Amino acid sequence: MAKLPPCTFVSWQTVQRLSRELAHAIRDSGFRPDIVVAIGRGGYVPARVVCDCLHMERMTGIKVEHYSATRKQEEVLIRYPLNADLAGLDVLVVDDVNDSGDTLEAVVAYLRSFSPRALKTAVLHEKAVTRFSADFVGKHLKAWRWYVYPWAVVEDVSSFLRALQPPPASAAEASRRLWEEHRVRVGEGVLREVMGFRPGQ
Repeated sequence: MAKLPPCTFVSWQTVQRLSRELAHAIRDSGFRPDIVVAIGRGGYVPARVVCDCLHMERMTGIKVEHYSATRKQEEVLIRYPLNADLAGLDVLVVDDVNDSGDTLEAVVAYLRSFSPRALKTAVLHEKAVTRFSADFVGKHLKAWRWYVYPWAVVEDVSSFLRALQPPPASAAEASRRLWEEHRVRVGEGVLREVMGFRPGQ
């Protein structure tokens, strides 16, 4: 069984702080977006916080698929396209993390077909391995890790649990084995909650 990647759990407080710092950076740059486009699913929450800080009401989103939990797909798929008129507008695209850069690059190319006047990107975290950098970054990451955001805890931790074979019988066993077998530390309380959301429960 392949080892799980090193992981960091991101708190709601960190998300709020980085989102506000992004908003400050955007404002201080002089860029005044007319509309924010969130990349779903990870970009919805930070995009909403950025809108709040910038006193913006115009926000929309597109659903993009590149990762399923911790598994990367071959190609970026725009599952639910944009339903908005961006012609002549200054557009800000927001996502949670910029990993390889594939998602941002695909979204920017797609949105340019809507003829915006300007198009800039913002992310909470950007990894050093990216080949397509965002315009605004909350935090640059040197070492590669998998970041578990608070809106994806059940999804990501469920994928961790699937790496344990045979399946653990309890949260205590799961916590112990995730650490012993994969060096991934997840508390028993989180695991009990995640295991309670398993299909069929």
